[in-house]
Parts: sequence; structure tokens; C-alpha cells
Amino acid sequence: MKNIHRIKVAFGDTDAAGIVFYPNFYRWMDQAAHELVGAAFMPVSRLQKERNIILPLLETFCQFKTPLFFEDQVEVHSQVIEMKDKVFKVEHVFKRGGKVVAEGYEVRAWTSIESGRPKAVSIPEEVQEAFGVVKTI
Repeated sequence: MKNIHRIKVAFGDTDAAGIVFYPNFYRWMDQAAHELVGAAFMPVSRLQKERNIILPLLETFCQFKTPLFFEDQVEVHSQVIEMKDKVFKVEHVFKRGGKVVAEGYEVRAWTSIESGRPKAVSIPEEVQEAFGVVKTI
């Protein structure tokens, strides 16, 4: 499953040079991942409240190809591209006017907080099916 998260760059997203300050790409990837999970399976807030599951980041990366500016309209195309027993990888492609401006990914753990201490647990089959990705070893 692929999800598209739309963003309009705000003035506060830019630095003194007038371009988007790089940490915002990571913030937008986080938002896009939450939107993806919500669209494919259930909202992250419900996942935590009803199933005691959180999705902490283990790794993240972003490669910037061209700058973004105030009031640019950006689409973040996100999809799960890899799923292992307890972790999954989300790919994010940032596009402005159909042109790729940045690409990145996040690796997240399917983590239970039921015991009070976070512990990675196996990703349920229903989640695999929702994302359309089969687990690898």
C-alpha cells in the first residue's frame, strides 16, 4: 500500500537562506509514516491505546536532491518496502510538481508497551496483509 501525505511549506520551516531546514524532512517522514499506518491499518493513537503498540524509530536516512522553499506544495509518497519479524522499513519519496526533491526511509519496530517496558514483538499477519508486504527472515 502506498500513501500520499501533502504538505505546504510554512515560513517557519525555512532557514535564514530561505530553504527548508533539513530536520523538517525527518519530521515530515514521521508524519507520513503515521498517516500510512492509519490509512493501511489503524491510527497510531488507537494502536497505542487499544493494542499497547508503539512504533519507535530504529534508523532513519534522507538524501536531499534539490531545495524546497516557502509555500512549496510537497507530496510525500510513503510505503512499507520491507517487513521482518519485528521491524519494518518505510520508504518516503518527496515530490514537488511530480519531480523528486528528496528520498529517505525509516526503520521502525513493532513494540509492545503492555508490560510497562517497551519490547519488540512479532508483527501480526493482519498488519502484513494491510501493508501488502510479506515478512522476510
